[in-house]
Amino acid sequence: MTNLGDLEIFASVVTTGSMSLAGRALGFSPAVISKRIKRLEDRLGTRLLQRTTRQISLTEAGQGFYDRVLAILAGLEEAEAYIAGRSAQMQGTLKISAPTSFGRLHIAPHLKAFMQAHPDLAINLVLTDEFIDIVGGGYDLAIRIAELTDSSLVARRLALVRRVLCASPAYIAANGMPEDIDDLRRHTCLPPHNNDPWRLDGPKGALIFRPEGRLITNSSEVVREAVIAGLGIALRSTWDIGPELRDGRLVQVLPAYEGSHSVTLSAVYPSRQFLPAKVRVFIDFLAELYGPVPYWER
Repeated sequence: MTNLGDLEIFASVVTTGSMSLAGRALGFSPAVISKRIKRLEDRLGTRLLQRTTRQISLTEAGQGFYDRVLAILAGLEEAEAYIAGRSAQMQGTLKISAPTSFGRLHIAPHLKAFMQAHPDLAINLVLTDEFIDIVGGGYDLAIRIAELTDSSLVARRLALVRRVLCASPAYIAANGMPEDIDDLRRHTCLPPHNNDPWRLDGPKGALIFRPEGRLITNSSEVVREAVIAGLGIALRSTWDIGPELRDGRLVQVLPAYEGSHSVTLSAVYPSRQFLPAKVRVFIDFLAELYGPVPYWER
């Protein structure tokens, strides 16, 4: 049976990217770290790490082994937390990735209540519109708005995402209201920040429409400001433009068509047999906050 200490050493080497740094963190010399890694590889009968004079990287087998070692170590941490009675009072740091606009509008305003309930838990919230590598980046979980495909990650749906076609009253007054989906081709549209086509659900089922316009940007928030300013028609989530729809700064266009209903708001996290209590509690907090009918839809 593999020595548990060897697993901890292996995980530390991968996390720090250096045998010297891992040794410093664990109180061993680089020579001892190297010897323990070689002993682990000999026991497993495969190479886990590629070593050069400048860097250390995982082999394919090493990556799969690393993912499973993290699950083992996380399970041990959870077991110790349970015995120590720490599950009710979270400790440590919770590292979260979330989309930029959603995180600013619908996570940041609620952090105070969560952190007051768990005063010993620190939050590291990273906002990005890119799909980060959760395991490689050391994240505990990520909040994603997407049509999730099969992966090695576990996903828990927090809420449905409703996306509508919209424009400003000024734009409609100047250009007219589209009468059908094909009519959109004579209008100025605002492509999404990632330039993907619009995947829509309509009266005849699913369809794909590729919007064209003069504004190209890598920022979802720029698209939001552009549609409010009257630069064109956009496909936006109701969590993002709910107030503008209610006060009339935006109007819905072609209400029979909405963004694909398979897109959801989900919490995703590494597949683990034992979910760390701090992750479970935060996901439960968001699920209660958003569901079953999100407050931005009321």
